Amino acid sequence: MMDFMQAVAAKGQPDQTFEALAKLVDETIGVKLFTTLVIDRERDVVRRNYSNMPEAYPVSGEKPRAKDRWADIVEGQHQTFVLNSYEEIKAAFPDHELIRSLGCESCINVPVTIDGQVIGTLNCLHDAGYYTQERIEAANALKLPGALAFLLHEKFNQGA
Repeated sequence: MMDFMQAVAAKGQPDQTFEALAKLVDETIGVKLFTTLVIDRERDVVRRNYSNMPEAYPVSGEKPRAKDRWADIVEGQHQTFVLNSYEEIKAAFPDHELIRSLGCESCINVPVTIDGQVIGTLNCLHDAGYYTQERIEAANALKLPGALAFLLHEKFNQGA
């Protein structure tokens, strides 16, 4: 956590903070592919604002907001969305082949909530069956650092 706090204080925001967040996520629960999505309710889209694999998942990639089970669990209930097999990922995400090609067959999407509203998600992907109940519970500790990263992103990207 100390590295994360030093990154928040460093110049080069919000990139420094997102890089430190990715490291913190890996140290806390483990991750192969890590992205963050910000929810843009005005435009009704979700937009990627960080990726540890920008070649496969570039920053600023966006897609329409889902109106599905994911949205109900993450945005509606403010709960972590968990898929622990390729079959589940295939049923939920149209980019399942790309996900699998990166060696990932499980994921958790951790909602980041501020002022009663989910503002974005921390998206963690790994091997099949990787996200055990213990890791899912540990991911709760990432919500506050995630919120800080999203707030810094908003501050430094206003008008962008």
